[in-house]
Amino acid sequence: MEPSQLKYNPSHEWVGIAEEDGQSVAVIGITDFALEQLTDLVYMALPEVGTAVTAGAEFGEVESVKAVSPLYSPVTGEVVAVHSELVDDLEKLGADPFGDGWIVKVKMADGASLDSLLDYEAYKKQCADS
Repeated sequence: MEPSQLKYNPSHEWVGIAEEDGQSVAVIGITDFALEQLTDLVYMALPEVGTAVTAGAEFGEVESVKAVSPLYSPVTGEVVAVHSELVDDLEKLGADPFGDGWIVKVKMADGASLDSLLDYEAYKKQCADS
């Protein structure tokens, strides 16, 4: 996914909308900035398919040698796919965080919106200010 076309949580998760099997799904990952801050990843906990997620609520975690960081959902809906290969190959996150490093796909709940999220420019500014 193209970073400039995505929306962002202030907590460094990105979301993009993809068409799969005739329906729109939210594809969620974490940003390259977050990965640079975390450095060496050692563990990741992901939800199961069918798990309900709520915008702003924790849905998993990633652990590095420096810290454990919760993952927060940018959208409300139901997890329809989990990139379970990441658990055993965390390098995929750093190698392609906006592509093959996606974490979960969520069927968004009716009325769910991306309007409260940061656009690319606002997210870049947040990162530069931190």
